[in-house]
Amino acid sequence: MRRPPPLWLRNSSRFGGIGKPFARLLLGLAALLILLSFQALFLPQPSGDGAIAQSDLLLYEGIVSALHAGGDYYTVTADSLRAGNYPLRSFDTFRLPTLAVVQASLPPMLLSSLMIALASITGLVWLNRLRSEAVADLPAVLVTAVMLAGGLVAFVQTGLWALHEFWAAPLVALSLGLRRPGNWVNSAAIGLIAGLIAETALVYLIVMAVFAWAEGARREAYGWIGAILLFGVVLTFHAMAVAAVTGPLDPQASGWSGLYGFGLFVRSASLATALQAVPLWIAAPIVALALFGWMGLRDPLGLRVAAMLTGYALIIATFGRLESLTWAVMAAPLLLVGLVFVPDSLRDLTAAALDRRRIRVQRIVR
Repeated sequence: MRRPPPLWLRNSSRFGGIGKPFARLLLGLAALLILLSFQALFLPQPSGDGAIAQSDLLLYEGIVSALHAGGDYYTVTADSLRAGNYPLRSFDTFRLPTLAVVQASLPPMLLSSLMIALASITGLVWLNRLRSEAVADLPAVLVTAVMLAGGLVAFVQTGLWALHEFWAAPLVALSLGLRRPGNWVNSAAIGLIAGLIAETALVYLIVMAVFAWAEGARREAYGWIGAILLFGVVLTFHAMAVAAVTGPLDPQASGWSGLYGFGLFVRSASLATALQAVPLWIAAPIVALALFGWMGLRDPLGLRVAAMLTGYALIIATFGRLESLTWAVMAAPLLLVGLVFVPDSLRDLTAAALDRRRIRVQRIVR
């Protein structure tokens, strides 16, 4: 089947010209995602407010204040967790010290400025890249800018400066926006920094390593694998330091429960983006369509973003807790941009699924 001309993208979607059976399968997948998204409406309500736990924010702010006064990170964090009746075992109840140590050395006004600057730079990098490679006309560029703003709006809320994922998520998005074939070193370095701030960035590092290996870019793959190994070394020393300040009488974390399904990702992603301003029954299918839209971007970048978002969706659906938002925060900066690619993707899939052309063989007798 001949690829139809694009509606408002520079090129037709990844689905342009595909066969009828595959097109129908993908349309079924899109419908299934939308259907599953409505599960978010029937989930139990979390024990807190369903968004950012105020107690966590106060905990991390207190740790930074104690470090600023000259305290040791692991001792201060152990004391703060005990005072707040938090579990202290296993080691992942302690966040990596990177962000808190840096924040303790900087004035609060500078932290707020850096937070806004990071979100702004990330948005501009992505808008410039998509404008030059994906979206063509001014309306599409404007919609892209709005979608980027809708995903990054949480990251200019300077009152959340102490929360790790609100720094790691824009760093991950910036890393992915800067990465190009043959130009990946800066991207890997920024991705590693994100991982040293929030362990949840490990999903991104793994996705990038897998894609580089699959594309035959061995040097790049080794670079991402090296970043993962270095992250593992840091995490090992972190676990040893946690063990030195905790004991068998400290409460044990309940572990990852979960199995709440795709609806939990949908609800969490809605709360982490501008979709929190609309009813959940409207936000739910929008999240599903945005995720599907990234699959339709013909550029290999689209598959990388789709794989990363899918990774976070699977982890939240399988292991997430009702009151947890942090994993979804990692998906927030880029999620809504997928809506930009939905019109071309669905048009191309529908055209392929309904294709009724037949090949006619005519025999001519001379």
